[in-house]
Amino acid sequence: MVAEKPVFGGQVAAHYEAWYETPNGSRADELEKAALRRLLGSFPQARSVLEVGCGTGHFTRWLGEQGLAAVGLDLSADMLAKAQTLNGLSFVRGDTHHLPFADGAFDVVAFVTTLEFLSEPQQALMEALRVARRGLLLGVLNRWSLLGLKRRLAERARPSVYRAARFYGVGELKRLLKSVGGDEAHVVWHTTLFPRQWPRPQSALPCGGFIAMALLMAETEQRDEEGCSDKKKVPRLSVPKKAWSGADEETKPGEREKGR
Repeated sequence: MVAEKPVFGGQVAAHYEAWYETPNGSRADELEKAALRRLLGSFPQARSVLEVGCGTGHFTRWLGEQGLAAVGLDLSADMLAKAQTLNGLSFVRGDTHHLPFADGAFDVVAFVTTLEFLSEPQQALMEALRVARRGLLLGVLNRWSLLGLKRRLAERARPSVYRAARFYGVGELKRLLKSVGGDEAHVVWHTTLFPRQWPRPQSALPCGGFIAMALLMAETEQRDEEGCSDKKKVPRLSVPKKAWSGADEETKPGEREKGR
């Protein structure tokens, strides 16, 4: 497995939480958490969660507020130092590719704007599946969104940490999860963070700036786009049969993606 190097240092850690206090940050935070909360309903029996790449613990803290026993993991000592001052939770320094936990140690493993910065995302997801009993919860910046296009244009004028990131579309992300989950994997998703005039905060359209996606591994309550649910058996996932190609073959509705 490949060992990652910390992406975010002390300068980013010092200003990370402050971004959520800005008008754009506050709006994004509200919409992203609402989208993730909806998918948490797919894990009605979940009691514990590990957030991989937790940074300052912003979403780890929120997961704890949802009634889950939440633990955060990050490789950056600067980010974890900030997390310890802000949150009364457990944080561990570690590599996403070598999680220091036993098999099935958590019900759910979450990646919130983390996958984009991993050089070996397939390996990281396989390791996450090792320690997850019920499945994975992902929040990922959408490559094919209007906000993504704005970010790319802004990046040319003012480089940021996102220059090192790799963004995903819905189709590519689904194929990545299927590559680690096998043919029996069940994936549910929706997107959010549309332009302000958009009539609905969440949609099954693949062009919102933020993708909320879950990989289900056990009997779970799955919710459709309208919020209704039904019980469905989803077998525990098998060993992946093929490697992820990384190619995004989905129909591209235009170059659009979430910006910060």
